[in-house]
Amino acid sequence: MKRIISIAVVAIVIVALVVMKLFSNKKAAQEKIFVYDAKQSILVEAETPLTHTFEHSMSFLGTYEANHQNNVASDASGKLIELNVKEGDVVSKGQVLARLDNEMIQLQIENAKLNIAQLTNDNTRFSTLRKDQVISAVEAEKMELALKSAEVQLKQLQKQLKSTSILAPYSGVVTKRLVDLGSMVMPGTPIVELTDISTLKLTISVPERDVMKFQKGQLVVANADIYGSEQFKGSVSMVAVQADAAHNFKIQTTIQNSAQNKIMAGMYGSVSLENSTSVTTLAISRKALVGSSKNPQVYVVKNGKAVLTPFTAGTSDGEYIEVVSGLTKNDVVVIKGQVNLQNNSNVKLAK
Repeated sequence: MKRIISIAVVAIVIVALVVMKLFSNKKAAQEKIFVYDAKQSILVEAETPLTHTFEHSMSFLGTYEANHQNNVASDASGKLIELNVKEGDVVSKGQVLARLDNEMIQLQIENAKLNIAQLTNDNTRFSTLRKDQVISAVEAEKMELALKSAEVQLKQLQKQLKSTSILAPYSGVVTKRLVDLGSMVMPGTPIVELTDISTLKLTISVPERDVMKFQKGQLVVANADIYGSEQFKGSVSMVAVQADAAHNFKIQTTIQNSAQNKIMAGMYGSVSLENSTSVTTLAISRKALVGSSKNPQVYVVKNGKAVLTPFTAGTSDGEYIEVVSGLTKNDVVVIKGQVNLQNNSNVKLAK
């Protein structure tokens, strides 16, 4: 009995020591965890917007898009018996991408041809009988119309047969396969997604001040961020006639891709105006930018707090971004330390 009591006491002591150790570890872990204190001031660096001169190469930011990107669909219904491409394949315009089972249509075409042959012979005989006035003109006309109707039906069947071959409407790359071999498809069922990046569209947002510098057909020079200063030639394909709420106009350019350094759809790029003049205007450091070029924001220090503030951006030269509206020359804009900030965080300016 005493032995059982001793074992129980030892077990209780061990459990107590384990519990104490766990609480000790928990306390140590909690001391190492960073807990955001909304009242604590975060040290940041800031500066006011300045007057900056954007020199000859005024550039406008945008994102490259594929010139053509569509789902190639079937015009006919049937079972998919051939699928000749896979994702990543380069195809040419008119190339057969897939085929549907067309055996029944071919049999119908053979039957239609036999019917036409029979009607042709009958029509010849009826024409002779009509000349000999053995039959009436109405009977002869009915036979002639029956022959023409059969010929139309044959053309319809031949078109259906042609539709069982799904062809590439333009040259490009297969970016998605949307059906599997053996699938039953209907008219309008997408078979593959085909993307053409031999030329690309680069849409930029241009302030009202600069929109008249762009004309449809005008030659432009574009860059892709990934390729640095390498230039790609293009032209303006569309100038919007309606501004957005910030008085910016959408300008669409068509850019010729390069075989050596190929631009991919979705990459960031910019359009530069050839022979553009320099512009002196209010600007902020690119380091202050929060978010994307499409929705630019900065932290403005007001009464000891960092207030997330949207603004309208104009041109950029890589180091500075033009301020079209939303900020003034007296605003104090955070340029370092934004990663630790939230809207209305308390801040302390570094001296």
